[in-house]
Amino acid sequence: MVSESKRSTLLIENVTVATMRQGINLLEDHSIVIQGDRIDRIVKSSNPDLKNLEVDHRINGRGKVAMPGFINTHTHFYSSFAKGLTKCEPAKNFYGVLQNLWWRLDQALTLDDVHSSAMVAMVDAIKHGTTTIIDHHSSPNAITGSLDRIEQAVIDSGLRAALCYEVSDRGGGGRADEGVRENLRFIERANMLGGHRIKSMFGLHASFTVTNHTMERIAGELDCKDVAFHLHTAEDEYDQRFTKNAYGTTVVERLARWGLLNEKTICAHGVHLSDQEIAIIAESGAAVVHNPQSNMNNAVGLCDIVKLKEGGVLVGLGTDAMTMNMMEELRIALWLQKSSRQDQAFPITEVTDLLLAGNQKIAQRIWPESLGELAPQSLADIILVDYNSITPIGSDNFLGHLIFGLSQASVDTTIASGKVLMEDKKLCFLDETAIVTKARELSTKMWERF
Repeated sequence: MVSESKRSTLLIENVTVATMRQGINLLEDHSIVIQGDRIDRIVKSSNPDLKNLEVDHRINGRGKVAMPGFINTHTHFYSSFAKGLTKCEPAKNFYGVLQNLWWRLDQALTLDDVHSSAMVAMVDAIKHGTTTIIDHHSSPNAITGSLDRIEQAVIDSGLRAALCYEVSDRGGGGRADEGVRENLRFIERANMLGGHRIKSMFGLHASFTVTNHTMERIAGELDCKDVAFHLHTAEDEYDQRFTKNAYGTTVVERLARWGLLNEKTICAHGVHLSDQEIAIIAESGAAVVHNPQSNMNNAVGLCDIVKLKEGGVLVGLGTDAMTMNMMEELRIALWLQKSSRQDQAFPITEVTDLLLAGNQKIAQRIWPESLGELAPQSLADIILVDYNSITPIGSDNFLGHLIFGLSQASVDTTIASGKVLMEDKKLCFLDETAIVTKARELSTKMWERF
């Protein structure tokens, strides 16, 4: 059966278009024609051909800026139920944060909690114009089938996501084995299903929670050169200290030794990396994803994004579940770099490049599709932001508007694969009230188990 989106024609007219194709290209008073799940063409609104175009749905974009849907390259849907949770002792260090909060929370999750948490994240993503998400999941007492429950939430939402389960030995070898099996099962499932909505990765927590025995099993089960790995890498100094004491090497050297670094690998955080480790990552082609709000909240240090990029590493921008608002994360990334370096002249482009170029390249390694840009034959992932600029706006100053103006405006419309998921700030398919009601019910019970 041909889906409705593949039969339909959608027209967004009278809009300012930021194509993000090979840099910043701003087109004022243009129209976007969408056929099915792809952009057919972008033309001036005065183009006479538009008058005779048969349209199934028409959106007036006057006073709005059209941009590619945002891409979030590292987050955790399962952390949704942590909002407002105070039943844990204050931590004095990063390991304490894991022990007191996150490792208690993930162990309290059921499969229903996993699904509900993901649904909450989907609503947040749509509202903030994030259409492609790379998730890193953990639920040690509800491992088998957990990725299927997240997949269902993503499919129901209309968004796009790459999923994995974080393998860890912190709960014993049995849980590690079950995590390996869940990843392998879901990789096979995603490959069988095909399509451009759901992709699979192989998740690990971090070097300090994965033993050599488990690493050996993973390497034996997979052709690591063809697998997309996703793991926390040198987020805190503890990861390096433990790895050095236990295995006599650095975190990145250990990952390379087991063959886990390739062009599809995502190394989340990368805060505490030596020059040699940066060189190893660059040579492997793996990407580092910067998560500024999380790093500040956990007080783990500053990711030197400039040094990474100068060393030839692809760097993207994630949120580590602090938000689904990529424009908020972008602003924080800039303030963090400026403040930490005490450099008022720190270039905006050093951080905008992470969101607009780095995330696009990372996503395109997982989805062999044209993502993160508005151009003919690109997937129609488009957001409309309310922004009738009070000052001149053009390709030359768009990044300033993005940081200081658009980031403070509201996302009005979110479209993914040609399907309108939100219009006039109203969700088109998801029942937010029902999702929130279910989440409140389940989170209350989960907090009792916490």
